Amino acid sequence: MSAWPSSTLLQRLFMVAGAALALSVFGVSSAASPSDEPVFFGVSGPLTGPNAQYGAQWKAGFDLALEQINSQGGINGHPLQYVFEDSQSDPRQAVAIAQKFVDDKRILIELGDFSSPASMAASPIYQRAGLVQLGFTNSHPDFTKGGDFIWSPSVSQADAQPLLADLAVKQGFKHLAVLFQNTDWGRASKDVFVKAAAARGAQVVAAEGYQPTDKDFRATLLRVRDAKPDALVLISYYSDGAQIVRQARTGGITLPIVAASSVYSPKFMELGGDAVNGVTTNTSFFPGDPNPEVQRFVRAFEAKYHHQPDAFNAFAYDATIIAAYALRTGGLDRRGVRDALPKLHDVPSVVFDKATFDPNTRRVIGVKSVNLVVENGQWALLGSKPALAAK
Repeated sequence: MSAWPSSTLLQRLFMVAGAALALSVFGVSSAASPSDEPVFFGVSGPLTGPNAQYGAQWKAGFDLALEQINSQGGINGHPLQYVFEDSQSDPRQAVAIAQKFVDDKRILIELGDFSSPASMAASPIYQRAGLVQLGFTNSHPDFTKGGDFIWSPSVSQADAQPLLADLAVKQGFKHLAVLFQNTDWGRASKDVFVKAAAARGAQVVAAEGYQPTDKDFRATLLRVRDAKPDALVLISYYSDGAQIVRQARTGGITLPIVAASSVYSPKFMELGGDAVNGVTTNTSFFPGDPNPEVQRFVRAFEAKYHHQPDAFNAFAYDATIIAAYALRTGGLDRRGVRDALPKLHDVPSVVFDKATFDPNTRRVIGVKSVNLVVENGQWALLGSKPALAAK
């Protein structure tokens, strides 16, 4: 067990401080004076290119977490900082960044990359060098199989896609057409979804892959329409997902649309406009979730940024909290950080409520799923309560 304050004490600290999760991280006096020499983690992710919005969302989550951590003494008296290298979520650039990070002895843990293909291309470099890669948005089922330095607080698609199948089937859809990114992540997700849908009595009547750079989906949409599905399922990111929905609606395709959680972003509505109203998805974080841990984070985020957080803000925030626990426990040593991760139990988390790693899979135990729908250009709860599933 980790030597951290009890959950009861943490709750009292939250109430006293008003910035709840800040005090939960270390339980040290705010009068502590960090030394001048910072502790660094590295970030590989998109700051430019088609996925740049995700990088911007990450930075907001990182910065809030660091503000709270450093106000409470940092890491054993050292301020925590990060070096963010722009990969554009391109596997080739992610590999080059990985080499840069492993050569920089200041970097004690790495967070990222955004997409599983980019992260998995870089994983062998981190594994050989003995630097933990914490792929906090890497849901490919094989990601953590890259070695004992490859960890993820992201829900695996092996768990996420059955929840997406549940969402589709519970809405009464039995004949489904799937449009998926033709990448390792997209293909693996599609395969899991097809099996999960069949296990729930639904049939995938068409499955069409597309390249992430594709812009014209009209021919693909006509092919899946001709298979006579009663709903479309998108395994997409927010940018391509929004384009698919717009082109479906302008092409007269009015089928209900169920989308993977990777579309959950304000950009989905910005790019999709009125066309995306009615699209349903699920996510492991939603600011309208009444869970007290979530609401404390939402209040702190709104106070800093003057708008509500989304899932990718929360994922980055959570990953920073987890990294900070591992750094403090691991003794500011790369191997020590790796050794600390399986020892951490019930780390305060806005995504999982409490995060504990399975040392065998190197993923956080348990899955939380909140079902959402776009209503009048905003995300809203589809159901009254989050659905919980344990591994």
